[in-house]
Amino acid sequence: YWVFFSAAFFYDAGFSVYFFLFNLYLLDCGFNERAMGWIGGAFTLGSVLGTLPAGVPARKLGLRPLLIVLFVAAPVLSAARALWLREPPQIGLAFLTGLVMCTWGVCFLPAVARLTEEKNRASGFSLIFSVSVGTSMLGGIVCGYLRDWLAHVGIAMQPAEVKRLILLASCGIALIGFLPVLRLRVPAPREEENDSFSRGVRGRFHIQPFLWRFLPLMALWSAVLAAFTPFANVFLVRDLHISMTRIGLIFTAVRLVQLCMGLAAPLLFRTVGLMNGIFVTQAGAAAALFTLASAQSERSAITLYLTYSAAQWASSPGLYNLLMNEVPDRERSSAAAMKMFANAVSG
Repeated sequence: YWVFFSAAFFYDAGFSVYFFLFNLYLLDCGFNERAMGWIGGAFTLGSVLGTLPAGVPARKLGLRPLLIVLFVAAPVLSAARALWLREPPQIGLAFLTGLVMCTWGVCFLPAVARLTEEKNRASGFSLIFSVSVGTSMLGGIVCGYLRDWLAHVGIAMQPAEVKRLILLASCGIALIGFLPVLRLRVPAPREEENDSFSRGVRGRFHIQPFLWRFLPLMALWSAVLAAFTPFANVFLVRDLHISMTRIGLIFTAVRLVQLCMGLAAPLLFRTVGLMNGIFVTQAGAAAALFTLASAQSERSAITLYLTYSAAQWASSPGLYNLLMNEVPDRERSSAAAMKMFANAVSG
């Protein structure tokens, strides 16, 4: 678990900063919402087309080969996106990046499930989420103040150049995760679960009704996140005229709140139950987002955005834990791929 934790640490630390900053970088480089929509849609299309096929090699070859490819290809493609700034290449690179990065969700869920037990699985998910949030808090400070620090030592850079530097550094941080992936050993599916699943008609009928209920609801939840979260920083900068320095501080505050909520999530789920905990966090996120739509002042908008981010983040360990608990071990890669596919389509 701790080897995988190390890989996830660098992957999340790099790409959390990258995806937060990338649309603002495109904005500085002259891209409008239409172009950003095409680029984001191409990334999503790559995820849609790659997710279900990725479940096949994950099941047949194991998780480690897919993770090795992911930890090399994703940082390289993302660095190319920061350097090649014409719209057609951006769309093509976004598609390829989505095709590669969809394998993270396919591998992440079954890997954590196999490296933990049911009693500590929610904590395993929460710990990875929370610690990666802690590292990206530092990234938020760097995003906001790097230009001022460089100017202080006599290096004058334009906003787009500073963002490009941060994006490339983020890709380098994510690439470091390749080293622990080389040492990773993910256990094979448990034989007793395989045998009971393959022999028992009850096992097959146990998983199917659950997925038919779970996947549409997960897709609806993901559609809400995909419609707003990537554009939250653009909303704060352009509609509320918040400076880039304050955006960096807001990003850090979001990560601090998410860190606390991620660590508290297992306690919440143990106290009120897994299903009730998921309901509480999703209802809180919905209420905050609904109120944010009519926010007029900078202070209220920031407060509501922090509330939304905290509640939305706290729901993730519960949702992933619920899916992995209800699916037999040998089918977890396929179930993760189906979840990612539903998320990508809704996105």
